[in-house]
Amino acid sequence: MSVSGPDLPELTEEALPDRPAEPRPLIARLAELLAAHPGSRESYRALLDQAREELKARFLAEEPVEGLVRARASLVDAVLSQVWREQLADHDTGWTLVAVGGYGRGELHPCSDIDLLLLVAAPPDARERAQVERFFAFLWDIGLEVGHSVRTVGECVEESAADVSVMTTLLEARRLAGSEALLASMRAALSPEHVWPVREFFEAKLREQAERHLKANDTAYSLEPNVKTGPGGLRDIQTIGWVAKRHFGADSLDGLAQRGFLTPGELRRLEQAQAFLWKVRFGLHILTGRREDRLLFDHQIRLAQTFGYEDASYTLAVEQLMQRYYRTVMDVSLLNELLLQLFREAILTEDEPPRPLNARFQVRNGSLEARSDDMFARTPSALLELFVLLQQNPDIKGVRASTLRAVARSLWLIDEEFRQNPRHHRLFMEIIRAPVGVTHELRRMNTYGVLGRYITAFGRIVGRMQYDLFHAYTVDAHTLFVVSNLRRLAIPRYDHELPEFSRIMQQLPKPEIAYLAALFHDIAKGRGGDHSELGGVDAEAFCLEQGLSRYDARLVAWLVRNHLELSITAQKQDISDPEVINAFARRVGDETHLDYLYVLTCADIRGTNPKLWNSWKASLFHEFYGRVKRALRRGLESPIDQDELVRETQGAARKLLVEHGVAEADIDRAWARFSAPYFLRHTPDEVAWHTRLLAEREPSSDAPLVALQAESVRGITAVLTFAPHLRHGFARTTAVLDQLGLTIADARITPTDDGFSLDLYHVLEDDGAPITDPDRLEEIERALWRSLQRPDAPLPAVSRRTPRQVRMFNTPTQIALSVDDRNHRSVLELIAGDRPGLLCDVGNVLKEERIELHAAKIMTVGERAEDVFYVTDFDLKPLSEAAAQRLKERLTEALDRREAA
Repeated sequence: MSVSGPDLPELTEEALPDRPAEPRPLIARLAELLAAHPGSRESYRALLDQAREELKARFLAEEPVEGLVRARASLVDAVLSQVWREQLADHDTGWTLVAVGGYGRGELHPCSDIDLLLLVAAPPDARERAQVERFFAFLWDIGLEVGHSVRTVGECVEESAADVSVMTTLLEARRLAGSEALLASMRAALSPEHVWPVREFFEAKLREQAERHLKANDTAYSLEPNVKTGPGGLRDIQTIGWVAKRHFGADSLDGLAQRGFLTPGELRRLEQAQAFLWKVRFGLHILTGRREDRLLFDHQIRLAQTFGYEDASYTLAVEQLMQRYYRTVMDVSLLNELLLQLFREAILTEDEPPRPLNARFQVRNGSLEARSDDMFARTPSALLELFVLLQQNPDIKGVRASTLRAVARSLWLIDEEFRQNPRHHRLFMEIIRAPVGVTHELRRMNTYGVLGRYITAFGRIVGRMQYDLFHAYTVDAHTLFVVSNLRRLAIPRYDHELPEFSRIMQQLPKPEIAYLAALFHDIAKGRGGDHSELGGVDAEAFCLEQGLSRYDARLVAWLVRNHLELSITAQKQDISDPEVINAFARRVGDETHLDYLYVLTCADIRGTNPKLWNSWKASLFHEFYGRVKRALRRGLESPIDQDELVRETQGAARKLLVEHGVAEADIDRAWARFSAPYFLRHTPDEVAWHTRLLAEREPSSDAPLVALQAESVRGITAVLTFAPHLRHGFARTTAVLDQLGLTIADARITPTDDGFSLDLYHVLEDDGAPITDPDRLEEIERALWRSLQRPDAPLPAVSRRTPRQVRMFNTPTQIALSVDDRNHRSVLELIAGDRPGLLCDVGNVLKEERIELHAAKIMTVGERAEDVFYVTDFDLKPLSEAAAQRLKERLTEALDRREAA
């Protein structure tokens, strides 16, 4: 491997800068290539391209990533040293070329920033500035993406004093070329005696880390995490190193071990974690060809393949990779907490006499501490008591590092005998029933490894991801978010967030039943089979072991088995149908079961994905809960009657209309258009709104009517259209709404007896918010009116792109058709990949197959659309078997064709 050209003076090993000792092949090749052609951009570029390919090949051959990261730094060191010799050698005594940041540590991933500082004794004059510009332009020309600054020592001090991140970057300064004395002068000027004393630096880095974690929702378990800056990522390891270097002068993790701050076992865990995170980051750069630190879905699959993971019976290869990632960052988070606590004790704390809490624990300098090194071995129950004490003493700031280590050493004590001990049962239930700190201590128990040892099934879901867009967190993180959501409902100071749910939660006789159901509701994920049924078995057995009554244990198990039912029924069935309400009332049996299920459902959805919960779901669940509650109060032997519901809706709507001055005759004339199903499917407020609009309209007018309610009674924007009935009306309207970037949550189509159709759509902005901007509302109204004015015009094209994340998933189209004899209709259930224009495509097929649409329940589950359509033929009868089969074939063909396109 060589490049021909004239000779270049030999590049000797002595000429290279101070750098980590790393593989000579690349450096030797640099000498060989540059000897052929002095100062040639092409030579440098050829070297860097070949080196990049070699590093990639060595990575794919599974060479340890630590050597590769340092090999690239060594290569760049050599290149910079040589370019300096060629262009700036006459400044060896007055200037210093310094590597800073990650490059200063001698660590470079394939596309990492190459951060440089040109340290100068005095500001450069015009000629020198031109030299500097040529130097850095040359580096860019040969393919090195460098970030640089030119500063004097005084300017470095000034910038560092103003910004701790600059101080941190310069903390890792490493000479590449030029004056050693100048760099020594900068280091002396930046010492803790002059700028950023150790205490202030430590506090600033703690704040910085807390703010960084907050940006990631304070969880390491986002499903598209940032391997560099996310909680438990590389930045958390670097934070340890920065503080260690500032206070102790330790240049490496080994240095911390030598000073007794890390045990050999902890050092090994931290090094293994860093190596794995480096491997993931290195792989991301190789796969994408850019500085990419986010583990996006599309990268996860390719990395899993690159690393040799294979799909297993119940676990995808990508899920195995990500479980290892999440468990790694969990370990980093624990070690980060441990070491920062040690630093806090060494740097911030003035030693105070310990304050005894009991025979086993004491408080020292605001942190909880075991009173002896062998305390957990002598009293294993203290492994749970520790968390009880933290709940009971909220003024305690944390756990002493020595006690954290003792907990980690003692986890093996939590065995089957430990789990069967009644004292331990009482302690665990004391944690669950505590008035404060339930979520905080359960999370701490999970981080310390105690929760997964005490509830072994929970240990299996730690770090477990689900490769879809519906679940935003790992199973264990989601579970603890659900508990947290329930706790917020139980605490009066959060009543303003969800007043109705808070009121119900605070009236529950035993809130711990809801918390236990939350802990177990997803605990059987990844085992195969129905996780709700399997989790119900685990939950009942555990609750009986903990001493709960048989009734309470069965209630927890029932909640686990049925935790999805209220959500699925409300979103996928016709909740205006009295039989649906009565059937669900029979399922829950009593109001107590319903109340527990209602709050658990709310907490579960809000803990699944921050974008899932919105005013539409809140309204939908509220309506369904109210109807089922009423059915239970009437008694299961006296089910709700359809005619009764119609009379109630009409009575309440008429009262509203009369209050608004609408004449009885106008009300009767408007309602004469509609049959009973209309009054079942709409609330009194909706009926009153529609009636007012129709009463104001000229009876003989054929002009389309479009009206919007920015925030309807359902807490969502309602869009009403009233126009001569069109077979393609649904397709036309959904295409317009879709192209405008709106999310359609619900559609109700009501053909009238006089040839019109009153259609009601509930829509949200793409971020789940109602539409409140007047200009936006006018835009929607105008677009719909124009479309309805031209019923014979081609359907609007939906040109919005499918979001990146959704494109990563291939969802097979699934279609099921059943007959609802009681309501004289067919029910079309559709599962397909969600994308812009999907509803329009469905509407087109329905029109072409001469099928009448009466209502649609729209439900998006991550990357999947799970929609339900209530349809008949043109004679208002259920579809024949032949028509149903033809519809399934046509829909599958149409949707798969668009998916492929």
